[in-house]
Amino acid sequence: MSAPSSAERKACWDTRDQLWKCLDDNHDNAESCEKFQKKFEAACPAQWVKYFAKRRDFLKYQERMQKEGFTIADGPKQPT
Repeated sequence: MSAPSSAERKACWDTRDQLWKCLDDNHDNAESCEKFQKKFEAACPAQWVKYFAKRRDFLKYQERMQKEGFTIADGPKQPT
């Protein structure tokens, strides 16, 4: 497999951005964004689709942690 050209990369990123906007607008309802998902999968290499899905999950998690904060879990109790 050869590396995507700059036009192919741009097409991939554009479809990714359209999908992510749809998901944001529809509260991550994948069924509402099915047509964007299909366009994204058709425009991008499979490895990129997998990477961008993980990237979106991470960015959403990071955003939630920054907004809501987090509590450090207590570790195991040390014997006294």
